Amino acid sequence: MSRFSATTESEAVVAAERSRIWAVLTDPVLLPQLTPLLKKIETDGDHWRWHLVGLSVLGVGISPVFTEEMTFDAGDGDGHRIDYTHAPPPGSRESTGAEGWYVLTDEPGGTRLAISLGLSVELPLPRLAAPAVTAVMKETMQRMGDRFSANLLRHLGVPAR
Repeated sequence: MSRFSATTESEAVVAAERSRIWAVLTDPVLLPQLTPLLKKIETDGDHWRWHLVGLSVLGVGISPVFTEEMTFDAGDGDGHRIDYTHAPPPGSRESTGAEGWYVLTDEPGGTRLAISLGLSVELPLPRLAAPAVTAVMKETMQRMGDRFSANLLRHLGVPAR
């Protein structure tokens, strides 16, 4: 088994109030409806268990399920920052995990939404496969982000900027 990782960051101004975007990002029922490849989220307090659909990476099939400790900083009440870190339940081991954050700041005419997402996964592939695996991971993350963005804007009823 080898561990492979990829990270992506994005930033955009969304023509919506910060509180409306915060409501979406903190809703474990709504997020899977807007996020491609995300099947469901189970919650246990600040621990969210993310279930992705089955994926194939260089011919290896996986169905990632991983637990994240979510830290919500509501700031002034309208939502400011969400941090998440991989936190498997005690005594368990998960082969996939994520690390990252969302930051929401007021901008004229909307909210600046900045996102950082780092994913890591263990696969039964040689370490030499890292360039190919990382490329697939980055491409998949980019497509997921693009589709999430479009779905978020549609859900909020606002145009792309």
